[in-house]
Amino acid sequence: MKELSVVGGGVIGLSVAWRASARGHRVTVYDPEPGRGASWLAGGMLAPVTEAWPGEEDVLTLGETSLRRWPDFARDLAEEGIDPGLSPHGTLVVALDGADAGNLEMLAAYLAGLGREVERLTGREARRAEPGLAGSVRSGLLVPGDLAVDNRRLLHALRHGCGRHGVEFRYETVAELGALGGGSVVLAAGAWTGRLHPALAGAVRPLKGEILRLRPRRGCLPPPKRTVRAMVEGRPIYLVPRDDGQLVLGATQYEAGFDETVTVRGVRELLEGAERVFPGITEYELVETAAGLRAASVDTMPFIGELGEGVFAATGHHRNGLLMAPVTADAAVAWLDGGPVPDEVAAAAPSRRSEERV
Repeated sequence: MKELSVVGGGVIGLSVAWRASARGHRVTVYDPEPGRGASWLAGGMLAPVTEAWPGEEDVLTLGETSLRRWPDFARDLAEEGIDPGLSPHGTLVVALDGADAGNLEMLAAYLAGLGREVERLTGREARRAEPGLAGSVRSGLLVPGDLAVDNRRLLHALRHGCGRHGVEFRYETVAELGALGGGSVVLAAGAWTGRLHPALAGAVRPLKGEILRLRPRRGCLPPPKRTVRAMVEGRPIYLVPRDDGQLVLGATQYEAGFDETVTVRGVRELLEGAERVFPGITEYELVETAAGLRAASVDTMPFIGELGEGVFAATGHHRNGLLMAPVTADAAVAWLDGGPVPDEVAAAAPSRRSEERV
C-alpha cells in the first residue's frame, strides 16, 4: 500500500483517487469543494472525433483511446452503486449557412481521411433525425461513435466509489506541496495547477466558459435525443440532453483570468445561438446559469506524466476532462504502482515543454 495525495477533486482527481484506492492504496483528496468546479459545469460530451481538428492528431488519438475505455469505466462505477448515466446516441453536427457548410465538409473530409466514420446528411435528413432543428439548417454530420455522460451523476458516482474504498477528503486549498508531507502526489487542480509546480507555471491557464441549463415546459417540443453541435457566426454551440429532461446549453470560451461571473453577453450569445439551431428552446424554462474555468494547456494536449520527486501531473485537459478521465486515471495508477507510464499517453508527457524550448 502506498500513500497518495491528490490535489484537486474534479473529475480527474476523483477518477485517480477512486482507481488508486480500489487497488488498495491509501488516498487523500485535497479540495475545498470536491465534485464541483469546471467538472460540475461540463456539458458531458465524450466526443473526440467531433472535436477533432487538423494539427491536433495527438489529441484525437488520446481522446479515442480514452473513449474506448469509457464503457468499462462506467460499468465499474455502476457496480460501486451509482450509474454515471452514459449515453450512446452519438453527435449531430449541423451547418446553418454556406460558410458553416463548407467548414463541415472540410471536417468530414479530414475525418474520412483519418478513417473515422461520419455520415453526411442533407438539411432535410438532419431535421428527420432531430425534428426540432431549425428549417435553416443546411446540412449535417452524424458521428455515431461519440458518447455523452451526465457529468453530475458521474461526480456523485465517483464520490460514492471513493467513499467505498476509504478515500479521505480534506476540504482545503493546497498552496504548496511541501505541506502535504510524505507519499506520492497527483496534481489535478485544473486551472490552478500551474501555481503548484514550476514545471507547469505558465503552461496551464484558465479558460472561461459559461453554460445554461434549460427545462421544457408543458407543451414544449422535447429536447433533442442526441448531442447537437453547431457553429453560429463563428461561435460554437452545443445542446446536450439529460435523462431528467433538462438540456445543457454551452459554451462560451474566452480568456478572462480566474473570473467566474456569468455575464449578460455570455447568456445572450448562448440563447441567441441556440435559438438559431433549435427554435423551440425559446419557450423553455431557464433553470441555471453558471461559469467555470477549464484548464487549458498551451497546445490543447493535457499534461499527463511524472514531474519528478514523486509528483505526477494530471491537468490541462482543456475541454476534454471528462473524456480523458479513464486514460488519465489509468496512467496515474500505473505510475503509482511503479510501472512505466503507458505508451498511449507519451504525447502528453510534461517533458515536451522543455523539448519545445530546445
